[in-house]
Amino acid sequence: MYLQELSLINFKNYSQSELNFSPKINCFIGQNGVGKTNLLDAIYYLSMCKSYLNPIDSQNVKYEQDFFVIQGDYLLKDKHESIYCGLKKNKKKQFKRNKKEYQKLSDHIGLLPVVMISPLDNSLILDGSDERRKFMDSVISQYDKVYLDNLIRYNRALIQRNKLLKDFYQARSFDEETIDIWDEQLVVLGEKIHSVRVKFVEELIPIFQEYYTRISGNKEQVQLVYDSQLFEGEYRQLLKNTVEKDRIMQHTTVGIHKDDLILTLEKYPIKKAASQGQQKTYLVSLKLAQFDFIKKIGGIKPILLLDDVFDKFDGTRVRQIMELVAENHFGQIFITDTSQDRLENILKEINIKYSLFLIESGDNIQVNKVD
Repeated sequence: MYLQELSLINFKNYSQSELNFSPKINCFIGQNGVGKTNLLDAIYYLSMCKSYLNPIDSQNVKYEQDFFVIQGDYLLKDKHESIYCGLKKNKKKQFKRNKKEYQKLSDHIGLLPVVMISPLDNSLILDGSDERRKFMDSVISQYDKVYLDNLIRYNRALIQRNKLLKDFYQARSFDEETIDIWDEQLVVLGEKIHSVRVKFVEELIPIFQEYYTRISGNKEQVQLVYDSQLFEGEYRQLLKNTVEKDRIMQHTTVGIHKDDLILTLEKYPIKKAASQGQQKTYLVSLKLAQFDFIKKIGGIKPILLLDDVFDKFDGTRVRQIMELVAENHFGQIFITDTSQDRLENILKEINIKYSLFLIESGDNIQVNKVD
């Protein structure tokens, strides 16, 4: 699978642009702030129906405009696929595959798998457990539509249960039978979600550790640990045990919506024990493992988006990463960087074809293809 052509109208800082890509490596070069990352985000948007950078759709419309359009033409399993995304402010977002509109955006997720590595990934280390749950969910949802559907239904049931708890608190009353209805949905869906996450983490760990070893030169030991309250007992009983606490707190305090991934380096939390370079190696390794996992399960090489990944890496690790992603194991790759010389020197050394896009602004892009 690869993206052949990308068209943008009024997306972020792009008024109107059309770009044709190499099936292997595509490099966006330019100073900070010219819109390199916005191109990666447009590609991500076509796969995941949302921005990687800004979840508020209307804020992705170009300043003083009232709509945006992203269109991509792909080659997928020897067939051409045309994907259209259009958003008009205060209107419902439209997604179309070969001119046929999706009724549910979730039906599109997984068709065009994508993995993005970005400086924003630091949130996996520095922020709360919700970021690490989002990571698990975004990976699994690209190859397991049943999981995605269960997750959507679980979150809806959780919202309803929490609303009831607030209503009961304000009314100074409590209806256990009504709560039990939502408990049953949380139990059935939550246990299914939990079992898939357990298997996912178990299979991801050795792939992740192998990538970290290759990039770091086998200098440190890293680990992932899946932390869930459901390891402590049967979910239905956990809800029963905490119902009084839930009444006081006015929200559901146990469940898979509290799950976490514990990230460690030499058995210590990576947030405290690792340097910036080690943290970045950890995150790149984790995302490359995500790539392998999706490829193995779905049988399609995801598009790999590398945004400013070389910052804070020494030359040795930059070269190791580039040698890794240049292997035939990977498919189409998009890279952003501020240094043309740095990137071109490495690509020429490993002798691989690439296309170079010099970006001065959203409306000024020069293309230089190298055979």
